[in-house]
Amino acid sequence: MIAPGRYARHGKRAFDVVGASALIVLLAPLAACLAGLIWCFLGAPVLFRQRRPGLHGMPFTLIKFRSMTDRYDSSGRLLPDSERLTTLGRWLRASSLDEIPELWHVLTGRMSLVGPRPLLMKYLPLYTPQQARRHDVRPGITGLAQVKGRNGLSWQERFELDLYYVEHCSLELDLRILARTAPAVLARRGIAQPGRATVDDFEGTTSHG
Repeated sequence: MIAPGRYARHGKRAFDVVGASALIVLLAPLAACLAGLIWCFLGAPVLFRQRRPGLHGMPFTLIKFRSMTDRYDSSGRLLPDSERLTTLGRWLRASSLDEIPELWHVLTGRMSLVGPRPLLMKYLPLYTPQQARRHDVRPGITGLAQVKGRNGLSWQERFELDLYYVEHCSLELDLRILARTAPAVLARRGIAQPGRATVDDFEGTTSHG
């Protein structure tokens, strides 16, 4: 077994390249079918692009399959997520199939198969120094918080799991998380916060006690 420190520095990247390469080949036909469905039911563009913080908080443009329409109200403002999320979009999110394009980021080194999920750039100034440590590793397609409850968890719970991963990153932990990812997705728990189409924004930690 590779030592945790050595794995994080060297072995994890090799594991990502091999794993992402295999998954891209295996999932290419499915990805093509999904792209066709999105184009038919949601229109162009097929891919959603957004700047997200990566390793050490450095921004990159995340791509994933589009799951929402671009519907605006009479004032020109985007409608709430619940009104833009279609049946197809809900299915893509519930099954996590919208994440397939992120395998390209793993291959190019922007992301990892396993790690804290890349959140929004606007959250960066809101993190405590401890919470900001989630960026000490590459963001992941799946992670400890994703297999423990996804968006059903509180922000504090998610950050605690992210920090646990940063401090205990190892091949064994990555394999355990990957093994639990499919059952967690199939169970469809924690896709969104209760009563919400997606999840509330993080607004900072008001108490550190």
